[in-house]
Amino acid sequence: QVHLVESGGGLVQPGGSLRLSCAASGLNLENYNFAWFRQAPGKEREGVSAIKSSDGSTVYADSVKGRFTISRDSAKNTVYLQMDSLKPEDTAVYYCAAGAGLLIRLWVSYPSWTELWGQGAQVTVSS
Repeated sequence: QVHLVESGGGLVQPGGSLRLSCAASGLNLENYNFAWFRQAPGKEREGVSAIKSSDGSTVYADSVKGRFTISRDSAKNTVYLQMDSLKPEDTAVYYCAAGAGLLIRLWVSYPSWTELWGQGAQVTVSS
């Protein structure tokens, strides 16, 4: 059975850091592109970042560029989102997503293209 399980969310002060992990089971990271989306209360789900399996290329939303870093560890079958210099507006539920062959620079604008979702991890940035 295929699963994506996020971990690493929590409460952090503005300017702090968190690292989200997305552990994939039942699928091979090399066969899927991965992305992180987030959804704040009352807002639509938005793309944060994505990584392409074939060459490791990445894309980021303008709002997180320079602060967030997406990466993957094939040996651990895990995708990460390192979040630095966190702001209150980063508060949201963060979702890991997988899709085979999706064009990552477009996928982040179309969350409905996602083939597989994780359950979500709450990130709260507050003093």
